[in-house]
Parts: sequence; structure tokens; C-alpha cells
Amino acid sequence: MLRFLNSGESHGKGLVAIIEGLPSNINIDIDYINSELARRQKGYGRGGRMKIETDKVEILSGIRHGKTLGSPITILIKNKDWENWKDIMSIEKKDMDESSIVTRPRPGHVDLAGAIKYNHRDIRNVLERASARETATRVAIGSIAKEFLKEFDIEILSHVIQIGCYREKCKEIKFETLRLAEKSPVRVLDRELENKIISEIDRAKKQGDTLGGVFEIHVHNLPIGLGSHQNWDRKLDGKIAQILMAQQGIKGVEIGAGFETANMLGSKVHDEIYYENNYKRTSNNAGGVESGISNGEDMVVRAAMKPIPSLVKPLKSVNMETKEEFEAQKERSDVCAVPAASVVAEHLIAWVIAKEMLIKFGGDDIKEVKRNYNEYMKYVSSR
Repeated sequence: MLRFLNSGESHGKGLVAIIEGLPSNINIDIDYINSELARRQKGYGRGGRMKIETDKVEILSGIRHGKTLGSPITILIKNKDWENWKDIMSIEKKDMDESSIVTRPRPGHVDLAGAIKYNHRDIRNVLERASARETATRVAIGSIAKEFLKEFDIEILSHVIQIGCYREKCKEIKFETLRLAEKSPVRVLDRELENKIISEIDRAKKQGDTLGGVFEIHVHNLPIGLGSHQNWDRKLDGKIAQILMAQQGIKGVEIGAGFETANMLGSKVHDEIYYENNYKRTSNNAGGVESGISNGEDMVVRAAMKPIPSLVKPLKSVNMETKEEFEAQKERSDVCAVPAASVVAEHLIAWVIAKEMLIKFGGDDIKEVKRNYNEYMKYVSSR
């Protein structure tokens, strides 16, 4: 069973993750992981924290001479900003500075519900763990999953299709074209749209406001047969939706034509099948998944991210101690993090796909997994 556990607070000493269940002898490139962490930190509209942190991964266990050992992998990403927060976030018992205690919850954040649920006077005990800073470990974890998927020529790319009111026109996109998103500060393919979005982010910043948007992820070279229709918790599309909805700020997920299918006739929705050396489709409205199982087409997933709830001009709130009306707590944050969120989502999906590959093909060593995979692909081509 492939699984991970991560821990750490936004302004704590660092972020830690442990991965268990990866086969041995997978090639792992530390520079590649760090380059993926750098991608997460980019994007027009990011805040001051990105000027402080330059995320680098430190592997504490599970990898030797560039290859996985089959034992648990431990990852550490240090927080440079810890030096500025070591008194406020002290692990040792100290008298609290009353002025540093957060009691005004931000609308749209976990502050109020979390403080009540866990019985915290200081909301910082909640918001530090809820912060999207935690996604740095998930990108590192997903980067290792991507290294595993490279063994099977499975690749995952993303791009932004909407920020604020500006959206790309719907069109079929060739997988290779998605690489152009890396050249855009807002990760869009349309350069005219890029300029409009940058101007919109600038306007929101001047107004002390924030922006959300929509991004799209494509998974290329998936085999037929990942996931299962047998039980609800084994469905591939359900697992994809769950892990994306667990990403900070995500409020909606759709696969393939998604919500648009509600406006279409069945004859226009379902992808007709033909055979040319193997089974193919004339369209991909299903987004590569039918009834919880990958069907051999590219997986196409979109997610909607809400505007960040930390505002320079805060909304009205209540002081939890006095119950008096106050402006919500101000916290350092981004104006728009949709481009970064698309990068995080790539790695979350990579994790799910890697897990499904091991469920399907198993093995303690990468060569064993590949043997099982190759035998299965021979069987598929014979059907």
C-alpha cells in the first residue's frame, strides 16, 4: 500500500513527509524535485513569502545513490522564515505575548470552525497547519511519484484556463502544447489572455482584494484499467476528485466535459469507439475515465479555486473573546495563487496515479512492476 503522512506548520521549523510503499530501484533526481518545488513558488500574484523561501528538499532516509531502497522515504523542507517566528511559534513553553494572539477569524478560512473544534484560544494554532505552505511537501511527494510514472512514460502537465472573469475559449489541446504554459507567468496558453489576467491581478492588488480561477490537468499515456467499478471507494475519478478537493482553496472538480454534459444530448456526450491497432475514441468527453476505470484516453481534470480569504482590506468579523465586531485578522498572503495551485494539483494527481499503478501491477522492485505492466499491455493489445 502506497501512502504518505506529512506534518509541519507554515512558520514552524520545517515541513516533513514520510512515503511508504514505493518499490526499490526507482531513479530519483533531487535536482528534479527541487525544480518542481520552484515551479510551485512561481506565478504572477504571489506574495512576500515567496521572496523569503527558496524551497529545497532534504532526503533523510529511503534513498541511496539516487535509487529508492523500498524502505520509507523521509523528506524535510526547512522554513527559512522560522528565524523570524521562533518566539511566536516556540515549541518550548513560554509566556505568550498577548499582542501576537489571533482572535479575529477570517471569513472563508478554517479559523472559526477550527478554533472551536480544537478548543484553541489562539487561532494561530489552526491557521498555521491549514496554510497552503503545507503543499510544498505534497509537491515533493508528487515529484517522487512522477519519477515512478516516468518508468511507464506517463506524464502530467497543467495550464490555467481562467483567472477572475477572464477565461480561455474551450478548444481541444494537444498534450505537447501544454508545455507552453511554463513560459507564462500565469500559466495560460493564450498570450492575449495573459495580458488581461495580469492587469486584472494588478487591479485586485490595488483594491486589497484577491482572485480565484480554474486550472486544467492532463495525464498522458494512461493504460486502460486503473481504478475499478466494483465499489465506490475504488473508482479512479472519485479518488482524483477527493485528493483535489483536499487541496487548499479548491471548491469544485470536474473530469472531461464535466458540468457541460448536463446541457448536452447523450449522443453528443459519449465518446464513440473505433479500432486502429488498438481501441480509440473519436472524442474525449469522458476525460479518460468511464465508471471509475481509465479507458486509455488522456485524463483531463479541471478544478476551481476560490479567491484567497486573507485580504489586505479585511472583511467584517468578530473578536472571539469579546464578541465585538472587528475587521478580520490580516495575514501575509498572495493576491492570486491559481498558477501555483495548478502545479500542486499535478503532483496530487501523480500520487493517485502512482498508487493505482501499484494496486494494478504490484511488485517490490521497479523491474518486477514493469514486468507485470508489460505483460498486461501485451494482453490489452490482444483484445
